[in-house]
Amino acid sequence: MLSFRGFVEKLRNDGKLIELKKEASLDLELASIMKELDGRPVYTEKIAGLPGARAAGNVFSTRELVADYLGVKKEGLVKKLMHAIENPSKPALVQSAPVLEATESEVDLSKLPIPVHAPKDGGPYFSSAIVIANDSEYGRNCSFHRLMVIGKNKVVARILKRHLDQFISRAGGELDVAIVIGAPINVLLAAATSVEIGKDELAIANTLSPLQTVRLENGIEVPADAEYAIEAKITRELADEGPFVDLTETYDIVRKQPIVEIKKIHHRKSPIWHVLLPGGLEHKILMGMPREPTIWQEVGKSCECTGVNITPGGCSWLHAVVSIKKKSEEDGKKAIEAAFRGHKSLKHVVVVDDEIDIYDPASVEWAIATRVQADKDVIIKPNEKGSSLDPSADPHTYATCKMGIDATKPLVAHGKNFERAEWKKVDAKKYL
Repeated sequence: MLSFRGFVEKLRNDGKLIELKKEASLDLELASIMKELDGRPVYTEKIAGLPGARAAGNVFSTRELVADYLGVKKEGLVKKLMHAIENPSKPALVQSAPVLEATESEVDLSKLPIPVHAPKDGGPYFSSAIVIANDSEYGRNCSFHRLMVIGKNKVVARILKRHLDQFISRAGGELDVAIVIGAPINVLLAAATSVEIGKDELAIANTLSPLQTVRLENGIEVPADAEYAIEAKITRELADEGPFVDLTETYDIVRKQPIVEIKKIHHRKSPIWHVLLPGGLEHKILMGMPREPTIWQEVGKSCECTGVNITPGGCSWLHAVVSIKKKSEEDGKKAIEAAFRGHKSLKHVVVVDDEIDIYDPASVEWAIATRVQADKDVIIKPNEKGSSLDPSADPHTYATCKMGIDATKPLVAHGKNFERAEWKKVDAKKYL
């Protein structure tokens, strides 16, 4: 399957890549250009102060781009992810790999194209970093962590109270890790999934698309065709991390977080740095899409689920549209409750019939307008545990009020017909 750079080259050959012709600064300019071009893949070899450095962003900023890479239709992405999560397979370990083509033992992060993305950022950030760690009992864990540069060989990592944090605690407070930049989409999606501890995300990635790994000197396996593989140690020392733009396009707060010491940098020849625009469409795709299988699985236990879309307008985290094939009058309400179980951070969900296009906001709004009576079809769930990403939730407990809308039509029509009129298919150009 294509590597990260292989897909960038494919986009160039397909005429889908925007290549910058003028030099851009890493201090706000490069990220701002990518924001202006959000949804369209961007590549540059013209980075101020770093001759020869290369960077790309917005590479997987639409479902169509992800589907193109994985060789499926957009509508088939969730089922493909579900299959990979349910059927992980061990990647092939190789002895040599492109990511080991060059090694930098004298670490100087100022020589890498690491941007300052937004005006209030705490510093330059690795925004697309996947951290890979091993545990003697649970095996391997891969997860996304933003990393703020604080020195030539030091970064501060934002680490939530999840699996990597458990690995660190079990190791006594310090842990050797690998940091991967420029991974292919199967690895990116797998690293963003929320699976139980002990489930290997690289095995999920391998089922999505065949993957080879190579072992670094610190014993950690990394994708063989990644652009960068960095050997590092998470230390007990803490420092301020942030501010940084979150998925909601609002600034996250400053916290004391672990310092990570960079030991050695391996990379491909002429490596491409993956700039993941914080709060941008690529960020939303990589965060939101891996939550859709878990919602589908939960809804499927209660009724027949036919589609899930975690919407970009809902920050690809807080809102979802779920389509079902309704067989009983209670299916819509059951699907609402199941969706909240499938994604604990979900705040609002709309359930629609399977003929509604869940990717078209106008189609979903039409279903709400024509099929919903608020006193009967809206479920309000006050004082629920919400998401730390939601600025309106309680800042200490994350308590929020959740809402579900059953926008399905009744099985037995009453009054007007609920069906949307269809039209004869014609090619209007023939008549012009």
